[in-house]
Amino acid sequence: MDARRIIRTYLGIGATTTLAQSLIWGVNTLFLLDVGLDIFEIMVVNAAFTVSQMFFEVPTGVVADTLGRRASYLLSVAIILLSTLLYVWFGSIGAGPVPFAVASVVLGIGFTFYTGAVDAWMVDALGAVGYEGKLDPIFARYGMTFGVFMLVGTVSGGFLGQIGLWVPYLARAAVLVPAFLLGLLLMRDLGFRGRPLRLATFGGETRRIARAGITFGLRDRVVRFVMFASLVQGIFLMYGFYSWQRYFLDLLDRDLVWVTGVIAGLVGLTQIAGNALVGPLGRRTGDRGAILMVVVAASTVAVVGAALIQEFWAAVPLYLVSALAWGVYVPVKQAWINDHIPSSERATIISLDALFGDAGNTAGQLGLGYISTAVSIPAAWLVGGLAQALGLPLLGAARRAQATGDALEREAGERGATAVTGEPALPGGPATGAATVAAGPTLGCVCETGFESCCAPADLDDRGRAA
Repeated sequence: MDARRIIRTYLGIGATTTLAQSLIWGVNTLFLLDVGLDIFEIMVVNAAFTVSQMFFEVPTGVVADTLGRRASYLLSVAIILLSTLLYVWFGSIGAGPVPFAVASVVLGIGFTFYTGAVDAWMVDALGAVGYEGKLDPIFARYGMTFGVFMLVGTVSGGFLGQIGLWVPYLARAAVLVPAFLLGLLLMRDLGFRGRPLRLATFGGETRRIARAGITFGLRDRVVRFVMFASLVQGIFLMYGFYSWQRYFLDLLDRDLVWVTGVIAGLVGLTQIAGNALVGPLGRRTGDRGAILMVVVAASTVAVVGAALIQEFWAAVPLYLVSALAWGVYVPVKQAWINDHIPSSERATIISLDALFGDAGNTAGQLGLGYISTAVSIPAAWLVGGLAQALGLPLLGAARRAQATGDALEREAGERGATAVTGEPALPGGPATGAATVAAGPTLGCVCETGFESCCAPADLDDRGRAA
């Protein structure tokens, strides 16, 4: 299995799973309203999904880091298929919010098996076959694939929803079948050494990997602040995505289901555009922290503007600006975190970052959902938009921590050069002793986006220490 096939498989998995998932994204809120739930009950149901993710992120990460990433992915698809069918059944019998919350818990468990596992599979497999490129453009291509198939899925789901709001759910179930087969037939756990997992040892494995998550996650200053920023960004993210369907139709003053599908498709297109900007931005500056701070600031202004203007033809474009910013944010953040974590705990630490996002999602859906009912949806958007600004000082702290770490590495390299040659390194030039090490194969050194911190010598471990 070569690097090109690994990347194609990674993108193929992203395409099929995104298509399946996005078929209901434009109609989910409308479906739940149609079966009798109000907007606050819908946010409670959605919060059950994110609470489930919070509780199961680390335990399911144990599966990915022991039995393997492929096993975790297959479990994910099977569980999401089951929860989708539960939604259809509960809708057909007019079940209340509690059964839907149960189905959302099952759905959340399914997504936690996916979170981190597929990214970790790709990163480790590329390392095993000697891939010398950078990760940022691959994550960006995945984001573009996500956007394209989100466009196809949401628009298709909107038109299928005109037939019946339950139809997109059956279409999702159908698409999950080839998604399962793709993982079953093409995924191979390369560059990863699995461990047996028994019920008697599951608790110990969970504690061990949780400790590793603290060591390589929360104790790493860059990763810690980026994770806290994920928590803050999550406050509006999920609430905003599920509430704009009702908000924009209210502004339009017409209940046109296909319009929500078109808007969801436009969200996908703008995310593709954001993903496409990652490369040019990376070539202009290798400062990931600065890039993330700019796009968070842009998103904050856009969401607050959409809340205050309250005109359909202005609010929709402003929300699309936020989606554009998110398209830049995700791949840059993913690559930044992956630079700081070891392979053996990669899936769990990525899941830990997702857990922080899930915590923000839960707080946002409950808190902003309540504000939507007690005051109005625009008021909730205003609060959620302002909450995004809290991520700016956290990203600033991560940026300073990165700069400090880079300075220490340069100083260590200069000391190493002096020890090897007996002479100090030339100012502004590479250390003589370090140049020999860095000449070997690397994972992440093709300057395709200009993020030089991806360049880790193959002779060093994931933390930059001598192997």
